[in-house]
Amino acid sequence: PFLLSAGVALASRGINNVETCADSARALEMLRERQFSVVVLDLIMPNVSGMELLEHIRREFPDVVILMLTAINEVETAVKCMQMGAFDYILKPVDHTRLVTTLKRAIEFQEMKAENRTLKKYLLGAELDHPEVFTEIITQNDRMKAIFHYMEAISPSPLPVLITGDTGVGKELIARAIHNLSGRKGELITVNVAGLDDHLFSDALFGHKKGAFTGADRDRGGLIEKAAGGTIFLDEIGDLRMESQVKLLRLLQDDSSFYPIGSDVVKRNEARVIVATNANLLELQQGGKFRKDLYYRLQTYHIKVPPLRERKDDIPALVEFFFEKAARRLAKTAPKPPKELFTLLGNYSFPGNIRELEAMIYDAISRHQTGRLSLESFREKILPEHHHEMVLGGESVVRTPEEGNGEEQRMLFPEQLPTLREMEQQLISEALKRTDGNQRQAAELIGLSRRALNNRLSRGLFTDEDEE
Repeated sequence: PFLLSAGVALASRGINNVETCADSARALEMLRERQFSVVVLDLIMPNVSGMELLEHIRREFPDVVILMLTAINEVETAVKCMQMGAFDYILKPVDHTRLVTTLKRAIEFQEMKAENRTLKKYLLGAELDHPEVFTEIITQNDRMKAIFHYMEAISPSPLPVLITGDTGVGKELIARAIHNLSGRKGELITVNVAGLDDHLFSDALFGHKKGAFTGADRDRGGLIEKAAGGTIFLDEIGDLRMESQVKLLRLLQDDSSFYPIGSDVVKRNEARVIVATNANLLELQQGGKFRKDLYYRLQTYHIKVPPLRERKDDIPALVEFFFEKAARRLAKTAPKPPKELFTLLGNYSFPGNIRELEAMIYDAISRHQTGRLSLESFREKILPEHHHEMVLGGESVVRTPEEGNGEEQRMLFPEQLPTLREMEQQLISEALKRTDGNQRQAAELIGLSRRALNNRLSRGLFTDEDEE
């Protein structure tokens, strides 16, 4: 009777992959035939006692987590079992809520051990197990490769993943790769939650019953059901309204339950949840705009995707990829990127990241006709817009409007201020260094015309007349 009632109780809480065994002598044979995560043993059993079986299992199957069932007068023995390696014990008569809670903790503990082993293997290993999954993510950067190893380690887990990073870094590509790595048979469903009010959010994710509200003329399943057995990806999670955050938190709780709008029948979530944002959730949480409990629930696994300005070694490969892609989409022959392009791009901060680089290249390929690719479209975007030349003191100087957020841009100086000669020497030297000696690009970087830079270089940067 206990085995039957326990199986029903576990199934009602979403734990379905359960095998029961009334003969303790068969337990070791079952463990040898199949892989089990958790074993629950009664201390008092015919044939082989729970303590004897514990000793055998710990020796032959050290990764299996073991729970002991014990009566009140056997607690001292149960404690001894824990010293022998049992995870926990449960008092008889068994309360089903206590059984489910303890069993879920044991499962989470076993998963954590397995993930730690896998993570250690991936982080110490040089090769990816599934490099084909990452083909859409163009990179040669070591930080990105470390992220790939981490993704392979966490992909089998059902727990939530938080992906953060600036706009345009490719967070959706990361989510898709995790889904593909997981081996889940269901779909990857993407939802942008920015701008959704609580009703739209609830209806989109959880669905509704017929008659739940005006216009609900039939039952409709939500995207959570559509993603069953797969992954649901919630983008722009930092913009989710507070009342909707409560419902998402409930979905991520231990029982993973939800109610369609207008229904009193509980349903269970069978999809993994991945969320992404370009916002700082910790700052939002501290400002009272994001729930603290949801924040910690979501960041079980956290992937921070570095911006393009921190992985500029990827620029050549990305340029080549987008040149081919743009030429194919625009039905043109892909021109060969000039060497000067890489120097120009390498000195740009890319606030729009990879998406901005792709847009730049599409614009350049669209304008390109024949011959050498012009860099003018890139200069229009990389150098401040509407740049123009003015003549001051007989020299042509490039003037550009101020970029940015209205804050004063300040430079840090040493206590002993450098002379103007020293400052100009350092500035021009740095500009030439960043452009690999290309004088035209160096001049553009520091707001001079090429002729003005040549004049300074030819006369040794500064003359006595300049100082007077």
